[in-house]
Amino acid sequence: MQLTMNGRNALITGGSLGIGRAIATRFVESGGNVAIVARRQNVLDEAKAEIQKAGSGKVVTISADVATSEGCAAAISQAASELGQIDILVNNAGTSQRGDFATITDELWQFDIDLKLFAAIRLTRELMPKMRERKWGRIVNVLNTGSKAPPASGAPTAVTRAAGLALTKVLAGEGAPDNVLVNAVLVGRIESDQWERRAKNRNADVSEIYAEMGSTIPIGRVGTAEEFANIVTMLASDQGSYVTGTAINIDGGLCPVV
Repeated sequence: MQLTMNGRNALITGGSLGIGRAIATRFVESGGNVAIVARRQNVLDEAKAEIQKAGSGKVVTISADVATSEGCAAAISQAASELGQIDILVNNAGTSQRGDFATITDELWQFDIDLKLFAAIRLTRELMPKMRERKWGRIVNVLNTGSKAPPASGAPTAVTRAAGLALTKVLAGEGAPDNVLVNAVLVGRIESDQWERRAKNRNADVSEIYAEMGSTIPIGRVGTAEEFANIVTMLASDQGSYVTGTAINIDGGLCPVV
């Protein structure tokens, strides 16, 4: 199946590295235009140079902190100014935060809520009404499998991601009559810059870490960001026209919950 974007415009948070960059690349390859949002302009510039090789679509970089209301507003304003109407929103911003519950401070809880939940709320609240008016829109929330099967010591991320799962279902019900489709994709074990940083901090070879993780996954290996991006692109494309309110595990069979 050939996935097509046909000139659709997408706003992708956390779009400069890893999964976000892979999604942006696949969108451009499929004929879309993208605005990628992250905090570091130098990393955004490097990502843009790579993404543009995938196709002729326009690539816009936006340096903004979507953990703040001001950052969300700035991201939307710049994306609309440079691309026009936003047809697709991918809420991908976030890092993994976990630890013993008693040690998690109010500040860490608030940061996690702002970055992973309120960013999605603020961006969607602004963009979804316009999508509903046009009778076409796609919203994809990138969560993790902990939102379905929260592990011990999985807070705060498992909690904020579970809230994102509920948000997805609420929005899907509201958007469906107007052809605004809202879905979640759940990260399992996927190759990313986060694992590379952890390997570097541990003086370890990232390939060894991937091999160790892969041994615990039914499919026998860690997934790639490109494999993850393929599913997101299907949901965001014209071909994903009858899927809404779902939460798809992209985890090689690791999650015990379907």
